[in-house]
Parts: sequence; C-alpha cells; structure tokens
Amino acid sequence: MARIAFHLELADGQREAYREAHEDVPTWLEEAYLDSDAGLETYSVFESDGHVFGFMELDDPDAIRDVMETSDAQARWDEEMDGIILDDDADQWMDEVYRMI
Repeated sequence: MARIAFHLELADGQREAYREAHEDVPTWLEEAYLDSDAGLETYSVFESDGHVFGFMELDDPDAIRDVMETSDAQARWDEEMDGIILDDDADQWMDEVYRMI
C-alpha cells in the first residue's frame, strides 16, 4: 500500500467557500476516484489557515494521479474550485520523510 500527499493553498478570503464545497463533494467526483483501479483505501483532506493537505493510501499512485490530471470529473471539479484554490503551477506532491509504524 502506497501513501501519497499533496499541498494546496487557498486564495485570500476563500477558506469558507472551500470548506463549504467539501461538505457535499459530488458523487461523480468520488466515483471517478473510486472507479479508477487505483485501489484507493483512504483519501483525507485537511485545511488550516488557507493551507490544504491531502493524504491518500492506495495501491497505484500513478492511476490516481492520472484521474487528477486527465479525468472529466476532475476537470469539472477544478472549474468549481477556480478562484478558490491558487493555481501556481508548482509541484503539489509531497515526499514522505517519516512514518512511525
């Protein structure tokens, strides 16, 4: 089982909009991830002071990255997040540097 994580930043004043959007994540987006053959076990998103940390446990990180980069569902969600999440074109994926157990 692989673990991957990413970091995003929210645009100024968009914290509440981001949190509200995640109170009811669309089924079509969740299905794109769950039907990806990535073996997704866990997908959690955390937010603090405009910084978003996403964490996944899954079998195939490349499959989930493909969903995030090429799926129509993700493109649709990205449109909904336009203006909420900063798009700085930086590499958002984080390296695991420590894990206990």
